[in-house]
Amino acid sequence: MLGFAIAAFFANDGAALLLTPIVMAILASLGFPPEAALAFIVSTGFVADTTSLPLVISTLVNIVSANYFDIGFTRYALVMVPVDLVALVATLVGLGLMFHRAVDRRYAVTALEPPAAAVRDHLVFRAAWPVLILLLTDYSVTVPLDVPVSFVTIAGAVVLLALAARWHRGGAGQVIDIRRVLRGAPWQVVIFSLGMYLVVYGLRNAGLTDYIADALKVFVDHGIWATALGTGILAAILSSITNNMPSVLMGALAINHLPQAAPNIHDAMVYANVVGCDLGPKFTPIGSLATLLWLHVLAQKGMRITWGQYMRIGLLITPPVLIATLAALALWLPLTLRAGA
Repeated sequence: MLGFAIAAFFANDGAALLLTPIVMAILASLGFPPEAALAFIVSTGFVADTTSLPLVISTLVNIVSANYFDIGFTRYALVMVPVDLVALVATLVGLGLMFHRAVDRRYAVTALEPPAAAVRDHLVFRAAWPVLILLLTDYSVTVPLDVPVSFVTIAGAVVLLALAARWHRGGAGQVIDIRRVLRGAPWQVVIFSLGMYLVVYGLRNAGLTDYIADALKVFVDHGIWATALGTGILAAILSSITNNMPSVLMGALAINHLPQAAPNIHDAMVYANVVGCDLGPKFTPIGSLATLLWLHVLAQKGMRITWGQYMRIGLLITPPVLIATLAALALWLPLTLRAGA
């Protein structure tokens, strides 16, 4: 549940980077056996991606798709929050069935440090919560005014950086090393995203999006269920092979290439493309940048998960989660349209 909340508000990359080291430190303090440690670590990585659907800001895939199809922050959340809850439940059920025998339900809480000991800068900690609430409010207000989501996010980041650096005190009392924070930020995400735009438009010029559009047309001709399931599964397969960033762009271009479809069918393709690109990467380690970052953090902490281990787990858990989530989308989306949302 904590991974779900972090992925929703701080993106799937943030969940992988923030939660994994914390979980590993707790496991080390509790002395969990390797099988139980693997269960928690795998759960952290999987939840980061499978529950990154609810908000536009929850992953780059959502941001790209919402911007491309001009979907407002509130409209996107109305559709995807209930769908994401289904993804969460399905993920927890799948992980529970796979690892329930490996995890001891009892552990010594006294072996852990008190939570307050983890707070290094109390000023930033206290300020982070109202800033987060203001960000979510501003997203809803500014998006209809055509203010980019990135502008709002940057404003919130600057506020927290200013407090951490104690700009209002001339740097006196600074606790957090701002330079270290900036150096450690995953700037490769930005470079990777820009590169993927170039790759995808090159593939479009080579005709790949035409083939994807032809496949989507077959799904469209068979109604909303076939559209949602077919689009989502196709996007998931493409994401697992080529990474989800190029996949969501290829899907968006292909959807835009199709003749005018009914509103519910068009929206089903758009949202199913997002679902497939958020969940499909769990088939392979190269499917999303969040997974690559997660594996990198594990390697830094001295734990390695092989591709074989990862894919055995991914191929067992991901398909039922993907199908359940797409089915929820096919059921819920017509209700939002019928309500005039």
